[in-house]
Amino acid sequence: MRRRTLLTGAAAAAAAAGSGSLLSACGSSAGGGAPRLDFLSLAWQTESVKANKDLVAQWNARHPEVQVRYVQGSWDDVHDQLLTSFEGGAAPDIIHDEGVDLTDFGSGGYLADLTGLLPAALKSRIPQSTWDTARFDGALYGVPFLQEPKVLLANRTLLAGAGVRLPDAAHPWTWQEFEDICRELSHHGGGSADRYGTAWPMSSPVSLTLNLALTDGGRILYKDAGGDRTEVRFGSADSAFAELVRRQVGTDRSAPSSALALGGGDLLPGFFAGRYAMLPLGFSYRQQVQQQAPAHFDWVTLPLPVGQGAPDGGRAQGVSPQTLSVAKSCKHQEAAVEFIDFMTQTPHLVRLAQGDWMPPTGTAALRDPSLTTTKLGWDTGMAVSKYLTASPALSMRGYPEWSDKIATPALQQYYSGAISLDSLRGKLVRDGNRVFERYRG
Repeated sequence: MRRRTLLTGAAAAAAAAGSGSLLSACGSSAGGGAPRLDFLSLAWQTESVKANKDLVAQWNARHPEVQVRYVQGSWDDVHDQLLTSFEGGAAPDIIHDEGVDLTDFGSGGYLADLTGLLPAALKSRIPQSTWDTARFDGALYGVPFLQEPKVLLANRTLLAGAGVRLPDAAHPWTWQEFEDICRELSHHGGGSADRYGTAWPMSSPVSLTLNLALTDGGRILYKDAGGDRTEVRFGSADSAFAELVRRQVGTDRSAPSSALALGGGDLLPGFFAGRYAMLPLGFSYRQQVQQQAPAHFDWVTLPLPVGQGAPDGGRAQGVSPQTLSVAKSCKHQEAAVEFIDFMTQTPHLVRLAQGDWMPPTGTAALRDPSLTTTKLGWDTGMAVSKYLTASPALSMRGYPEWSDKIATPALQQYYSGAISLDSLRGKLVRDGNRVFERYRG
């Protein structure tokens, strides 16, 4: 979900170093001369940072009456940093963040309601279902501009050697086929001879579990009929994906238990070495594979398997998109929205998507030939993007506490085999609803 999980090494250090100005130099310029708007960007990849800075420069050249200053942020601890800046009266005017943060910041009164500020062209550029990822309690707190589906990154040589049919977006595997193939591709010779059909990076298991529960028709987090109360449920559809992971790790041994504590990037060396045949990862991980894989490594991007019991055919998966918001304290909110409109024009969306290796939200941008090419699997991501829907985590007040204190430790215990499905259900539902009860009002 959150892109900060990708921050590693030099890129993380560079982004973090640049974020030092966040709390000390933000806020609208209300003095004499042209207004200056501070734009907090969380771009961290070299191409993405360049694209954002180039677009800011273009805006400033065309709009001498409203200047924008690029402020480098970091995904690391961005929620806490922003909360501190909001409470300290030093928030950036235009904020790049993630949809899951909008609930806390919107309900806290820190973000402007964009409902009456957006121009018609911007509204029509993005599908209604995507706008729903940034709207709650009747207010719109951000403009979704990039989104990231989960896909399978696969070792083509291993799959071809086993005679496995490669799926495409029109004919994806079912989860049952995926389990069968993973068993077939696995063998256990001991030590470096071990091979697994897949590996599940579960260092942050909650968002992955929630978002992929949708493929089986579950969602775990529900709203009551009035839309006011969050309820945790863990019926058979809600638990189907979690049970699959547990089966692969504990019963089939087609996924290693050692991967459960790792993040997606940690698994890439083993993927390149042939230890894992397939990895379920975010679409943007293609960049790391393309840049880091050995020259001989033949890989392919495949759509995620689908559930068979979901009413929509099992293709839906939840996402929390990257968003652009305006601080409520911004003294030039209309100008800030004009800048967001500029940043999300179709050619600019395409460039931002290329820089971040992620699908854009705009309907026309998704059809751009540079993004629908088969090269590096871009076409797979664009094809599955039309099935993306709002993550069950969005618009749920109390989600961060439930995720950190209840769901994360409970799911990690379940996936590792330390507790049973019934115990997991009790922790998620009984203990979880106590947490959400405190946020009802």
